[in-house]
Amino acid sequence: MELKENINVEFKKEFTAELKKEVVAFANTNEGTIYIGIDDFGNILGIENADVVLNQVVQSIRNSIKPDVTIYCNSKVEKIENKNVVVIQVQRGALRPYYIAEKGLKSSGVYIRQGSSSVPASEESIRQMIKETDGDSYEKCRSLNQNLTFDYTEKIFKENNLSFGLSQKKTLGLIGEDELYTNLALLLSEQCNHTLKVAVFEGIEKNIFKDRKEFKGSLLKQVTEAYEFINLLNKTEATFEGLTRKDERDYPTETIREALLNAVVHREYSFSGSTLVNIYEDRKEFISLGGIVSGLSLDSIMLGVSQSRNEKLANVFYRLHFIEAYGTGIKKIFTNYEKYNMKPIIRAEVGAFQVVLPNIHYKKMEEKLLGDVFLNKNIEKNTTKIKPLYMDILSFITNKNGATRKEIEEYINLSQTRVIVLLKEMLELNLIKKEKDKIDRRTYKYYRK
Repeated sequence: MELKENINVEFKKEFTAELKKEVVAFANTNEGTIYIGIDDFGNILGIENADVVLNQVVQSIRNSIKPDVTIYCNSKVEKIENKNVVVIQVQRGALRPYYIAEKGLKSSGVYIRQGSSSVPASEESIRQMIKETDGDSYEKCRSLNQNLTFDYTEKIFKENNLSFGLSQKKTLGLIGEDELYTNLALLLSEQCNHTLKVAVFEGIEKNIFKDRKEFKGSLLKQVTEAYEFINLLNKTEATFEGLTRKDERDYPTETIREALLNAVVHREYSFSGSTLVNIYEDRKEFISLGGIVSGLSLDSIMLGVSQSRNEKLANVFYRLHFIEAYGTGIKKIFTNYEKYNMKPIIRAEVGAFQVVLPNIHYKKMEEKLLGDVFLNKNIEKNTTKIKPLYMDILSFITNKNGATRKEIEEYINLSQTRVIVLLKEMLELNLIKKEKDKIDRRTYKYYRK
């Protein structure tokens, strides 16, 4: 009998721990047969105590490989040229990728066949196998990282008088039918590889950073900490009606909460980018990856139609009272702005979804900033001479308490020549004044008049 190793045949002269690598490779690729008792050259050596070796093979396959691959393996002792040989027939498994339990769901534990060799699978190959097995739903797919901790999530569940044991993890979808952690578990763990970034800019353009923060860990932790930070920047304006003082925030608090939750809960987590929040003087932008869920339109979302991309993640947030009801977030945002005669902006692109909240006091801030300038200067507020760029420059130099021409150039991102012309016009309109810097007398600064 002539035997040769190939993509479907593997020889082992004796039983070793390496056997599980070959079983994993065949189960992940195409069916194959492993012969124990034949050397690499096809010489039939046979083995002693074949029944003992057969038992070792069965135990090794059962205890060392995940998910359970035993149903796809048929092990037996055969006589070849009157010698005992253990033969393991391995079929391609239905729950790929299979991996060596002690190594985990990564390249060092997942093997595939290439020619007559078993080689580590690339991360991309592993992801592709997971997708083919588990489908397109990111949260239901097996997590590549199985070493997960849930300290923060357990704390939040406890605060809400909810259990978070093995049974609950299975019910909620953190653990799949194969007893492995899903990507939902990854999103709620300390090991979550997605982050939430908040950037605060000076003025109304994305030119100069005032502050920036990146929030990591469980999505529950990211949402809680990011909301606290964003809400700290939600200034309060006081007005008086007679003797009664009325305090009002720049942004209705509920709109910040709903826009943030919408960005985190409904984004596409198979993309690696961060969820973004950009804060300007006149608006807050919440940007999430993934666009609108297939089958929905912007109009249907405005009507309250709900189809979550991450159903199980939304359910966790609902149980923990982060979300009050499905499909109400965007509608609440618009309802909160109705009395201000303002409308938030929703932008839906192929790969992204953006909610823009306007600052309800920004127009008042503009008027306050320019009010004194226009008074007694014989300048009409609606004159064509008052350009939008004047407002940007006035806002910038007021916040900085004076700025050089170069600083203004960098802020509004225009050429030196263009800025010189703008500043000359503003000086002629008596909107600003030019003075020598108090510290560096060689430098001139521009101030609000």
